[in-house]
Amino acid sequence: MRNAYTFIQSRAIAYFLTFCHYICRMIYRQLPKAEFEDLQARILYEDNHLLLFYKRAGEIVQGDKTGDEALSETLKAFIAQRDGKPGQVFMGVPHRLDRPVSGIVIFAKTSKALERMAELFRKGGIQKKYLALCCSMPPSEEGLLENLLVRNEKQNKSYVVKRAGGNAKLAQLKYRWLQDTDRYHLLEVELLTGRHHQIRCQLSNIGCIIKGDLKYGAPRSNPDKGICLHSYMTSFVHPVKKTEISVTAPIPDSWKGVEL
Repeated sequence: MRNAYTFIQSRAIAYFLTFCHYICRMIYRQLPKAEFEDLQARILYEDNHLLLFYKRAGEIVQGDKTGDEALSETLKAFIAQRDGKPGQVFMGVPHRLDRPVSGIVIFAKTSKALERMAELFRKGGIQKKYLALCCSMPPSEEGLLENLLVRNEKQNKSYVVKRAGGNAKLAQLKYRWLQDTDRYHLLEVELLTGRHHQIRCQLSNIGCIIKGDLKYGAPRSNPDKGICLHSYMTSFVHPVKKTEISVTAPIPDSWKGVEL
């Protein structure tokens, strides 16, 4: 009797797992092998609470008016397929990267992690450093930029203004020159605040227009329609585990002549 019961129980579990896989396929699209492996290779850090991912220029983090599939949705499909996860997959977005920007994006795999990461961002508990490949050298090799920025919603663009008032917000960043290529200049930028298009706007304001950034004055676009702004380092204290997390992302292959 016991052997029969064990056999029935194991068959029931097998049927249940098959059913779970079927449900997952119904909720999320099945990823082709090449896409699945590409996504897997771009995971920079993952645990039960967080997933840090390498975003390419041109990908969107969260759904927008274009209707293009967002990384948050693609990664839901990936997790469902990889883990055979039944039902809905949670993939919260505590912050964003502009579509033409590449680099590290943080996703939250639970509502608890999302809430705590959002709080970390609000309190400035996330250290983020970027690489910017610029068309001109800055006035000095390193410095602190402090400006008031106003966002124009219709143009989806930010402007530096001289006086406070209206929706003007203080924007602060530190930068330092790292190296030159044949035609461009590589800067490391540390964000001290998180404003709309902050790095793009503040650097263009001092004449350091980012390569490929037509919106802020670049003379020509990049072949991939992205801009040479890359979120390459993120560090913070894990909101649940309370351990230090520090992640770096490789420089895009298209940045010719840049070596770190």
